Amino acid sequence: MNPPISRRTVTASLVGGVATLGAALGTPAAAAGRHRGGPHPGPEKPTVVLIHGAFADASSWSAVIERLLRQGHRVVAPALPLRGLASDAAYIRSVIDSIPGPLVLVGHSYGGAVISQAAAGASRVKALVFIAAFVPEVGESALQLTGKFPGSTLGEATVPQHYPLPGGGEGEELVIRRELFRKQFAAGVPARTAQVMAAGQRPIALAALQEPATAAAWKKIPSWYLVATEDRNIPPAAERWMAARAHARTVTVRAPHAVSVSDPEAVGDLILSAVRSVRSGD
Repeated sequence: MNPPISRRTVTASLVGGVATLGAALGTPAAAAGRHRGGPHPGPEKPTVVLIHGAFADASSWSAVIERLLRQGHRVVAPALPLRGLASDAAYIRSVIDSIPGPLVLVGHSYGGAVISQAAAGASRVKALVFIAAFVPEVGESALQLTGKFPGSTLGEATVPQHYPLPGGGEGEELVIRRELFRKQFAAGVPARTAQVMAAGQRPIALAALQEPATAAAWKKIPSWYLVATEDRNIPPAAERWMAARAHARTVTVRAPHAVSVSDPEAVGDLILSAVRSVRSGD
């Protein structure tokens, strides 16, 4: 039994599709005042786009979103289809293309592979933040990176399900067994919170985990990485290796795979570090 990891109890409330949170925009009157010639504004704050991974949904970012809002940042947390890397990245690219101004993309788990592919050639993406996430090279898949180092117990914790494909036939998707969810995904998270997360987990198509990346934006965009040392999905050794390969500014947290729920302060701190760097031009 792992010791408690969370420093605070986090309620996994539903964000519901796309959570666009624009507290940083201010009131219309304030905006009008700026246009009429008030004090010259500083560098524009980037919008933070949070991409969840497999077996989670946008609610996994709830406590992180609250912290970013308190700091006056714009946040968007879209729901990821989890059907295929190319199609998921294309969807997220359509989301970021609709958001004006500079962007910081944050990806958890499989979401890291998605942001790395979606951001390729997107000039307004100024930073990538990987939270216990995959950072694939072109030609690498999530499953390939998971197996690069020992330590993942995800295979024995998941069960397959089948779903209809648009053109006919069936696809295979994976879910974590509910009785194993807390131990596998959210060790140290309060038991009731982990139960809620397990009930609302989003299955991922097996094909999405097998699909190789066709772009690697981390090669050109500054990156940050959070290593979760108690991760049972992605081996921590793999996380360290991917972070080092990407030359990412890296922090290490004693946390499970669901670190955005167990340790939102640490996740928020890393995102804010990336935001500050973007605003200062570092």
